[in-house]
Amino acid sequence: MSIRFTAKARSGVVALTVVAGLALGVAGCGGGGDDDKKPEASASVSKDDGSNPSAQEGQSETPLAELKGEDGLLLQITSAERDSGGFLTVNGNLKNDGAKSLLIPSALRGDETEILRHGTSLGGATLVDSAGKKRYYVLRDTDGRPLTTSGLSSIGSGQTIPVFMQFPSPPASTTEVTLQLPTFPSGTIKISG
Repeated sequence: MSIRFTAKARSGVVALTVVAGLALGVAGCGGGGDDDKKPEASASVSKDDGSNPSAQEGQSETPLAELKGEDGLLLQITSAERDSGGFLTVNGNLKNDGAKSLLIPSALRGDETEILRHGTSLGGATLVDSAGKKRYYVLRDTDGRPLTTSGLSSIGSGQTIPVFMQFPSPPASTTEVTLQLPTFPSGTIKISG
């Protein structure tokens, strides 16, 4: 056999393999012709009026704490959950109860140089564990960005913005902490998890 014949035979086998693979792929992707068949089971639809978010959606009926800030700004804390990774995530809503649009106070980000570089956020938040006599600051990523809601600029009258803040988790024996955020009064919250 010559080298030329062997090369042609190999390229023919490769081409045949590719064509066969494509043909199988197209056949496997085909619909099978039963497009008019209805699904045997369908999801149930809620019959009540309006939208009632469940606890699984991160909303609780009564907030853990409500902190009233300046000019009708309201921070409602809806959850404070400890996870197995050693973090405590505080979720809530920032709401404008005032009659006019408000600029989000830049003081909420605190005064640490590393956080100031990353714009308006809730980076000035701290948790105080009175029993353990410790203060916990908002966590930061490797670039120094606070692990909180960021990019806040303004909030319209009656508007609500979901927010979060992530902290190192206090010891498991700590079940209550005090949340402090510049321009807001302090509020005690219960930890779950």
